[in-house]
Amino acid sequence: MLRSLLALTALVVLTAPAAAAGPSPRSSERLDGGWRFHRGDPPGVDGRLDYDVRPEVERSADGRVADARPDEAIRLRADRPVLKPWILPTGNRFIADPGRRHRRPGGEPDVGDVPFLHADFDDSQWQAVTLPHDWAIAGPFIAEGPYGGMGRLPSWGVGWYRRALDIAASDAGRRIHLDLDGAMSYATVWLNGRLVGGWPYGYSSWRLDLTPHVAFGARNQLAIRLDNPPESARWYPGGGLYRDVWLTRTAPVHVAQWGTTVTTPEVSADSATVHLAVAVDNTTDAPVRVQVETGFFELDDAGRPRGEPVARIPPIGFDIVAGGSTKATSRARIAHPRLWGPPPTQRPNLYLAVTRVRQDGREIDRYETRFGIREVRWDPDRGVVVNGEHIVLKGVNQHHDLGALGAAFNVRAAERQLEILRGMGANAIRLAHNPPDPQLLELTDRMGFLVIDEIFDSWEKKKTPLDFHLVFPEWHEPDLRAMLRRDRNHPSVILWSVGNEVGEQYDGEAGAAIGRRLVQIVREEDPTRPATASMNWAKADMPFPAAFDVVNLNYQGEGIRQEPEFEGIERIRTPPSYPAFREAFPDKVVFGSETASALSTRGTYLFPVTPLQSAPVRDHNGGGDSRNLLVSAYELHAVDFGSSADKVFAALDRHPYVAGEFVWNGFDYLGEPTPYYAARSSYSGMIDLAGFPKDRYYLYQARWRPELPMAHILPHWNWPGREGQVTPVHVFTSGDEAELFLNGVSQGRKKKGPFEYRLRWDEVVYAPGELHVRVWRGGREWTEARVKTTGAPARLALEADRTAIGNDGRDLSFVTLRVLDAEGQPVRNAGNRVRFEVEGPAELVATDNGDPRDLTAFPSPARDAFSGLALAIVRGVPGKSGNAIVRASGEGLAAAELGLQIGAVE
Repeated sequence: MLRSLLALTALVVLTAPAAAAGPSPRSSERLDGGWRFHRGDPPGVDGRLDYDVRPEVERSADGRVADARPDEAIRLRADRPVLKPWILPTGNRFIADPGRRHRRPGGEPDVGDVPFLHADFDDSQWQAVTLPHDWAIAGPFIAEGPYGGMGRLPSWGVGWYRRALDIAASDAGRRIHLDLDGAMSYATVWLNGRLVGGWPYGYSSWRLDLTPHVAFGARNQLAIRLDNPPESARWYPGGGLYRDVWLTRTAPVHVAQWGTTVTTPEVSADSATVHLAVAVDNTTDAPVRVQVETGFFELDDAGRPRGEPVARIPPIGFDIVAGGSTKATSRARIAHPRLWGPPPTQRPNLYLAVTRVRQDGREIDRYETRFGIREVRWDPDRGVVVNGEHIVLKGVNQHHDLGALGAAFNVRAAERQLEILRGMGANAIRLAHNPPDPQLLELTDRMGFLVIDEIFDSWEKKKTPLDFHLVFPEWHEPDLRAMLRRDRNHPSVILWSVGNEVGEQYDGEAGAAIGRRLVQIVREEDPTRPATASMNWAKADMPFPAAFDVVNLNYQGEGIRQEPEFEGIERIRTPPSYPAFREAFPDKVVFGSETASALSTRGTYLFPVTPLQSAPVRDHNGGGDSRNLLVSAYELHAVDFGSSADKVFAALDRHPYVAGEFVWNGFDYLGEPTPYYAARSSYSGMIDLAGFPKDRYYLYQARWRPELPMAHILPHWNWPGREGQVTPVHVFTSGDEAELFLNGVSQGRKKKGPFEYRLRWDEVVYAPGELHVRVWRGGREWTEARVKTTGAPARLALEADRTAIGNDGRDLSFVTLRVLDAEGQPVRNAGNRVRFEVEGPAELVATDNGDPRDLTAFPSPARDAFSGLALAIVRGVPGKSGNAIVRASGEGLAAAELGLQIGAVE
């Protein structure tokens, strides 16, 4: 039972160095290897391993309009034995009211004889896998049927993972914990044939205490069963142990899971006050007295402590009752702090708190906490103010998959995404719509992105038949508190979001009451950050928005379905709403948590080009080609409830009190392929699934990086058969005036007018040759750009994001293939079939091309280029070093090769 018995405070300035480092009494072993995997249950299980009964799905929700009103839940009562009573106690630590915690039934559940649980079961014929592992990403894609929403990949069903754990006899007397960063989904964990516990929500991180079930000095059999429902998500969830799993050993008395809380309530250039709370668990059957001390270190750019500690909290002694937990609070002052803040105007400096726990003078635990010192204020007139500087939110929404790698988290792949977003000028990320892998927040801390950390896409009402609503009543508190405790020390997190477009928006006071309950949990766990929920329907005069500290609007700011063609429909229609929310909540910050949802297929240009600033995707208006599943890349079209980037920019500029925006979305993602559910992936990213920027990327770059001299011309200029036809030319630029030339002949000089964000030459008549644009800013020459008609595809070229990578089996090189003509010009409409090969101590992981229609399995070495590009993802063979060669070939094309250096990770 969790008991908070003591709160102690000390204020000190460091005068002595930290204690000498030595072996930590705590150890964490990443369990990435040695796993065997199998899809499906053994015969004869007959539902006895189910977490709970589920409603029968009579009708698929696939292809349902994204802003459709969520439905009432179907509540069922189990009429047969299920494992739910044995699983619920896993969340007890995250339930504040002791009277609402769950008591585990006596004995073991009657599941019959399940051979997969036996230590002597022969799993040698199962697939050998390394974690993180997404069981569905290798495909094959499902071409027919209602599976587009979940990515046309077989992510649903039952999967088993087995691994032996050798626990030394010398570990007897220690606590053995299994820490899972995420498991998709309805996980149940068994050790030596006994059910330890589990967790339904696939995005949560959680811990199990294995100690009572461990055979010390012997081999232990770990078995994990996952049961991922169909119709459970609106996007690709992945399947399996798709995040890291850890074996953590501690003393019986130790810092609790996520047991430290660091806040910086007083920050100035001269000094910062750091508050530290440390929760220490005593799992013994006797009271103990311990001492806790902490040293604070600066971290260098590589994340290593440097020099002497800059502050120290001396030992504080306190007592902990048997089986209890005590939280000690203290504080320190750091002189001349190095503040954490977003680039380019600030630096994301980090610190490390090293907390030591001693009993009878002996160190029994050491716990490290990374944190940043920063002040974040929310100003209703200006928006977000970080360390005294107004920071306009230039944000994007990101789903959790990593393209061809699927849901299996990879640090380098996520880092590459953030680097590409940074190049566009993005400074903020909204994690849509679930807690991320914890390593992603380590990246945003290090790189200086501002983050909205979000927990739920649904509450009690359902968006898909088997989504989170099934477990919300019993699990919302454990899930929310677990996320808050895990993530609250990350300086990049500036706002908690407890819901996205939930059905309770429609429920008046009843829905607002649920929102207030979730906000109260946030305040109990972290009173230093505001809480919000994103709204696409609730209006300013309704109870729902009043429940939250910040007003988050999805598409309402610029207006939803206001075009005449939407008159009379039953879908959401909302006028531009920033003024109404500003008037109703003058003391709250307002911003767009989802804006635009513009659609395009990279490098594909359809005609006619709409004269409108923003239009829905229709075949007749040049927005789409439903037969070939294409959307025009002139970047003027959006999902029906959305808007073009240009329209959103104008709405923001007309309402300068709006704190900024989070565009839907940064990268294309698997699933939810609006408007064509026969495709595999979305059309809404500024960057395609392979990581190649679309034209829209440069429209945002022009706005978000106004100091960068840049100009981008669209479309490409290879149009055989269009000679003499009107082929509009648009230019995205950070300049304010430009002149366009076709084969040296001026097409006119244009200047951006009020609320104009692109320059359009809509009457250009196509002729092969060269487009050339000269750009001015403030009357001075700024930059220029050219696009040429190319020859036929003649050769291939390869370029890697990094040519030297580690051999830990996790580091990756992303190799871009370009199709060139004989003169070396990129052929931007090429679609040649290409093949990749890798020689040496490296291997090909996956390929892609960014085409949302391409159902070629990701592991395939052969793939069509799309709009002149393809991608190969390469990793080093674990433990091997040397030179590797990546080769690309295609019929009738000169081949290309690229060298990679594979070596030990520093």
